[in-house]
Amino acid sequence: MKQKFDVTGMTCSACSAHVEKSVNKLAGIFSVNVNLLQNSMTVEYEETKLTDEEIIKAVEQGGYGAKVHGSEKTNHTSENIAQSEMDTMKKRLIWSFVFLIPLFYISMGHMMGMPLPSILLGHENIMSFALTQLFLTLPILYLNRKYFSVGFKALWNRSPNMDTLIALGSTAAFCYSVIAIYAMGYYMGHGDMVAAHSYGMEFYFESSGMILTLITVGKYMETRSKGKTSEAITKLLDLAPKKATILKNGKEIEIAIEEVQKGDIIVVRPGQSIPVDGEIIEGFSAVDESALTGESIPVEKKAGDMVIGATVNKTGYFQFRAEKVGNDTTLSQIIQLVEEASASKAPIAKLADKVSGIFVPVVITIALAVTAIWLLLGYSFSFALSIGIAVLVISCPCALGLATPTAIMVGTGKGAENGILIKSAESLEIAHEVDTIILDKTGTVTEGKPKVTDVLLAEGVFENKLLRNALAVEQLSEHPLSEAIVNYVKQKNITVPNGENFTAIAGQGVKATVSGKEIIAGNLKMMKEQDISENFLFEKGEKLAEEGKTPLYFAEENKLLGVIAVADVVKPTSKQAIAEFRKMGIDVVMLTGDNKRTAEAIGKQMNLTRVVAEVLPQDKEKEVRQIQQQGKKVAMIGDGINDAPALARADVGVAIGAGTDVAIESADIVLMKSDLLDGVAAIQLSRAVIRNIKQNLFWAFFYNVIGIPLAAGLFFTTLGWKLNPMFAAAAMSCSSVFVVTNALRLKLFQPDFKKGKTIENNNTIVEEQQKEYKEEIKMKKVLTIEGMMCGHCTGRVEQALNALEGVKAEVSLDDKTATVTAVEEIAEELLVKAVTDAGYTVVDVQ
Repeated sequence: MKQKFDVTGMTCSACSAHVEKSVNKLAGIFSVNVNLLQNSMTVEYEETKLTDEEIIKAVEQGGYGAKVHGSEKTNHTSENIAQSEMDTMKKRLIWSFVFLIPLFYISMGHMMGMPLPSILLGHENIMSFALTQLFLTLPILYLNRKYFSVGFKALWNRSPNMDTLIALGSTAAFCYSVIAIYAMGYYMGHGDMVAAHSYGMEFYFESSGMILTLITVGKYMETRSKGKTSEAITKLLDLAPKKATILKNGKEIEIAIEEVQKGDIIVVRPGQSIPVDGEIIEGFSAVDESALTGESIPVEKKAGDMVIGATVNKTGYFQFRAEKVGNDTTLSQIIQLVEEASASKAPIAKLADKVSGIFVPVVITIALAVTAIWLLLGYSFSFALSIGIAVLVISCPCALGLATPTAIMVGTGKGAENGILIKSAESLEIAHEVDTIILDKTGTVTEGKPKVTDVLLAEGVFENKLLRNALAVEQLSEHPLSEAIVNYVKQKNITVPNGENFTAIAGQGVKATVSGKEIIAGNLKMMKEQDISENFLFEKGEKLAEEGKTPLYFAEENKLLGVIAVADVVKPTSKQAIAEFRKMGIDVVMLTGDNKRTAEAIGKQMNLTRVVAEVLPQDKEKEVRQIQQQGKKVAMIGDGINDAPALARADVGVAIGAGTDVAIESADIVLMKSDLLDGVAAIQLSRAVIRNIKQNLFWAFFYNVIGIPLAAGLFFTTLGWKLNPMFAAAAMSCSSVFVVTNALRLKLFQPDFKKGKTIENNNTIVEEQQKEYKEEIKMKKVLTIEGMMCGHCTGRVEQALNALEGVKAEVSLDDKTATVTAVEEIAEELLVKAVTDAGYTVVDVQ
């Protein structure tokens, strides 16, 4: 069983490591993952051996609080818990300053030449001076008692943490000051005012209070900064509407989104957010999906189309049936993925945790050792104690513990904001080492759906005639290539007659009767078997086949009309993405189950040096393994369905194509926009995050390397440098804030490329590939003709003109015109004579 818990009381990575250690000791635990930033813990355990209550008890025995996430006891999200802790900390901080400011003034003011009340001045008032400081310090200790309860409990359990260092430092300063009061009282009672006065100058009350207050300042600023790191999740949560309008018994009822059931009919009006995922059953609209996919242009939706919860209906009214509700919606899955990625630990983070776990006991040992050394060197106990306290306070591994999780949380949040879902911190870290990208072809490099790429015409045939007959035949077929032709021709708004007597010939093509004439559509083999005479288009069609396209030939009554080529076209950004991978020093390999000729044609178009074709889905995993055996770090980018084994085998599996369950299950990273350039952005984001983590770790370690020797008094004998415990506390807080602030810079991350239109859209491709024929046309004339009364008339004129060598004519009855094109200039007299001989009169030639 997998259960999530809300954990309270954690302040540093040593805390989270201790909670993890406490729960890991229990029998039946499979895995424990504690997230310091989200104040949460995910536990996988065996239900027969363990209960939630036992896990909570283990956490509480370790000195922290825990509750089942989403239980009746707490309906708070991690953000609410963080906010609640921040509010409590703010009050604690304000009241700490209320007592600290007069305490600091009384203890240090006279050293700065500031006036003190007469009741606190002189030998005779030294006890008032001492007790005032004591009574101002006690409330600060009480307000910040959490450091003592958690710190000493952790020390008792032999797992000291940051709170232990703070508690020891503050307690040592306070206890020494109390002992100094007793010593002062003793000497005053025995009339030795000089000795009493010397002890009156040995108070460290202000250090004890200042340490606690400054640490709380740092923790408060840090908590505020940490709140910003999880903004991505908060923004995602805010996307979901709180209400939904459902149809019940013909009436519209508004209910809370939590009450929506699968199968409910939901009404959505213009401007409203779609509450859950479902299928439109009535209406038409354009939906803004940019919040989830990053696609800026609204997507048109009609009956039968799926809509996603948290997207916005822009224009029309529609009704849809709820298919996925609650935690099953796409938005909920995205939030869960982002939370899990933020909660997971990268190998570099586990290293920091281990260092933190060892670091605290080492620091306590160093603090005791330097205190003893300075005493042995003959210095006063107060001097040696202040050195020990400074070492304890400045060495808190808070910055070290924050270095990795803050960067990972900001990085995964930034990824989600750009439609890149990173499932784990480990995959985010590994991605920066990738040196080989393996791309699936269909649906990854290409659109995954066949489209018309070329339309070539036989001599004397106009495009409309070819397309009219092609649509009439192909709309009767269920073949995927037929669908591509039907979609293409329908965009042209051509009036099409109905086809009859449809026949499919296996392995060749189809036949149908259109307007009384037999139309044949199929491959070259069919054309030859149907005795279609040899044509220059046969050779052009084969060239198209060599380019990885499928040429379909169309003939009317054994006369070739033309060729329509269909192919799975390359996505607009694929070529640029591959170029960007190369620029980053990454090898790119295309792996596909498609035939070799098609694969190599696509590879050539994409400037790929290596293409592996005709690979079965189960063999893709072997190819990935073989590349890994060469010592390469491999990222596999595929559609997440037939590529699942390869995605799982790769060091980083990237699913391109949002929404498929298999993609989310098998991949480490999901690209919501199905855009290969987002794969480039994911690798660049990974590199930016790891660079940020290394910077954070460097400064955290560097700070301790410099800070500990300074606090230990290493430079005191040579340079006279000695660190006051108060300044040590301030420095420690600043280091934590610095690390979190540096991590927040990742919010400014932008991929270092600009999206360019590298591959033309489908219509442009068709136009370019027809250009060759269009450039051959040297003459175009429009003849205005009198005497045409019906379709038979236009047919006779068209036939007469097309009989002329190199001429193509299209005759319009409505306009009473004939549009004539030819590859060579033809005398107007020949055109006029042809029409006149057919029995009609030419009144104008333009």
